[in-house]
Amino acid sequence: MTKKDLHEQLEQLRAEIDRVARNDTAAKDRMNELLGEVEKTVDASSEEEIDDNLMENLREAVSQFETDHPRATAILNDIMVTLSNMGI
Repeated sequence: MTKKDLHEQLEQLRAEIDRVARNDTAAKDRMNELLGEVEKTVDASSEEEIDDNLMENLREAVSQFETDHPRATAILNDIMVTLSNMGI
């Protein structure tokens, strides 16, 4: 997995956020927050800038969304795997 794969997954998440936004603004806000955290981590120029809580935040979101937003959950899982494979 590469940054290109991650960027594709982030685009999928953006599309899912747009879909979810119609019915669940709280979920939309949380997903946008996570999207920002992931993008900040990917763009970080040094290890010091990487949020140590990112993976935990993603795990919590997966638990939170798995029932009502299964597609978003699958995308978030893919993002976690990609980040892990990138050593983040």
